[in-house]
Amino acid sequence: MNNLSLSVFMPVIISFLISVVFCPILIPFLRKLKFGQTEREEGPQSHLKKNGTPTMGGLVILASILLTSLIYIGKFTEILPVLFMTLGFGLIGFLDDYIKVVKKRSLGLTPLQKMALQFVVTGVFIYYYFKIAGLDTSIKIPFVSGDGFVMPTWLFIIFVFIVVLGTVNGVNFTDGLDGLASGVTVIVATFFTIAALSLNPSMTPITGAVVGSLLGFLLFNTYPARVFMGDTGSLALGGLFAALSIATHTEFLAVVLGGLYVMEAMSDVIQVGYFKMTHKRVFKMAPIHHHFELEGWTETKVVVRFWMIELIFVLLALTIFYGDWVTRSGLLFS
Repeated sequence: MNNLSLSVFMPVIISFLISVVFCPILIPFLRKLKFGQTEREEGPQSHLKKNGTPTMGGLVILASILLTSLIYIGKFTEILPVLFMTLGFGLIGFLDDYIKVVKKRSLGLTPLQKMALQFVVTGVFIYYYFKIAGLDTSIKIPFVSGDGFVMPTWLFIIFVFIVVLGTVNGVNFTDGLDGLASGVTVIVATFFTIAALSLNPSMTPITGAVVGSLLGFLLFNTYPARVFMGDTGSLALGGLFAALSIATHTEFLAVVLGGLYVMEAMSDVIQVGYFKMTHKRVFKMAPIHHHFELEGWTETKVVVRFWMIELIFVLLALTIFYGDWVTRSGLLFS
């Protein structure tokens, strides 16, 4: 069996099987514990029937990624910081979900608590990045920076915090409809798998594991969802996306690659900012996927359309990625 099969296809298959096996076990367990979703009264009325649907299904995603990565981590040690970010932010999400569901505090962790924990996890990631992995502070701006623009260390640290916090919140905003965040992130993880083959092949086991785990989870998360990933899943995927962007030096390209995440987050920022200034709303509800629901679109229609939009963003990102690679390699002028 060749290296491509071992590092890409096998992780997809292994994590998919783990996800498919664990979901039917976890769902009734969460029901028994009454770890169910509580929908907001002011949200779309069609969502009220989702009350009680098991949440914290992100535990399956985390387990699938972790168990698959452990098979490969001995040979592919560079996945360790990415795995740490995934598990670290997953733990923050788990604490948030636990407080909401078990302690019955609807807001979960306070914003200050959540921010502090995110800073701690990101800080450990940065320390590993510099002190153990010995990576540099270069970033790549497609068609501009050639082989990379080296930032001062202090500026790079600030830049990493911005990338991480922005990405995590963007993914979290996207997790509002059945299958939306998981489907979008499958597409994003597929890009990272393709890009890693060119930039950093040692990342392919974990990117493949993400693809497989989410495909398995989608079988239970598409409409009508039998389980939600909760913040356990969405924060974990946000941490993963940020870590992969940094590890593959695609931080700027991530704005295009995660275009749907950006769209969801910005719709909320615009809504809040405009309302504070004018006491009027731009959208019927934010994030923007709820706006289209209130416009009369079915949940499935919104999800599929948003998957298609994200696919376009990823195709654009691939075009930029390989266009930049061809330009830097000099093939256009040889």
